[in-house]
Amino acid sequence: MDKVFDIWGSLPQVAQLGLAGIGALAVARGLGTFLQFVLNVFILSGYNLRKYGKKGTWAVVTGASDGIGKEFAFQLAAKGFNIVLVSRTQSKLDALATEIEQKYSGVQTKVLAMDYTKDNDADYERLAKLIKGLDVGILINNVGQSHSMPVSFLETPADEMQNIITVNCLGTLKTTRVVAPILAERKKGLILTIGSFAGYMPTPYLATYSGSKAFLQHWSSSLAEELKHKGVDVQLVISYMVTTAMSKVRRTSLLCTSPKPFVRATLGKIGLNGAEHFTNTYTPWWSHAAFKWIIEKAVGATSSFTVKKNLDMHVDIRRRALRKAEREAKKQ
Repeated sequence: MDKVFDIWGSLPQVAQLGLAGIGALAVARGLGTFLQFVLNVFILSGYNLRKYGKKGTWAVVTGASDGIGKEFAFQLAAKGFNIVLVSRTQSKLDALATEIEQKYSGVQTKVLAMDYTKDNDADYERLAKLIKGLDVGILINNVGQSHSMPVSFLETPADEMQNIITVNCLGTLKTTRVVAPILAERKKGLILTIGSFAGYMPTPYLATYSGSKAFLQHWSSSLAEELKHKGVDVQLVISYMVTTAMSKVRRTSLLCTSPKPFVRATLGKIGLNGAEHFTNTYTPWWSHAAFKWIIEKAVGATSSFTVKKNLDMHVDIRRRALRKAEREAKKQ
């Protein structure tokens, strides 16, 4: 320590002032970023959804029949938006449409059953026909697929790998190609895409899913700049664990919330991007945001330590999932 002071004392005064200034700026920047994080997560509200349309404007929700997508449909309908429900199972869509129209007076629904794994151009043509002439103001890109359980890339079944890329990447892009021109023409709208921690930090044993979500991150941030001058907001939502069929988590915890509060936070925090590494991106649920902040500041989201911990965690999850499958097989 004495040597440090000796070196400092030997520096010219102008150098001391310069270094002190740089240090002060670094501290101020860190404090400013932390303050922005606290304000975004715990205090500030995002854009009012009326920015994207009045009561009766349409919202398109993909992956709408279960989990997060279903909750988006309910909460947007509660705010007066008509809903286009897109998902795979016709019976679930019909039941959800009836429930929404009975629960929210005056709200209209339209449904489209399509299997995103098929990558059938005729399905996207049917979607275009269904929404033609509608005042569409919001697109929720929620449809997604992950691995059935954590698995190394070399052991990933070919059809699972293909389906993840087809649904998460092609499905999201092709749906957006259908809906975005309507938003651009009306000079206002929202494209909200559901991302993941796995897209933000490399995740071994979910490599294909992780890569597909990282693709969506860069695509969404790039698209946001392209459509900004047309009045269309493009946002990517980063989430950690939510109790859905895809996550296979049934119980809530500090880091695992349920769809209802997660969607409420997501719709309430649109546009609060100031504390994020990527532009036009936000982490709406408070514990997810805090967890991500700690990882970023303590060890780095893409550090070898973080990636190794992700590997260890998912190898353990796979081990337990295989044991469970083995026990259930013995019961039959």
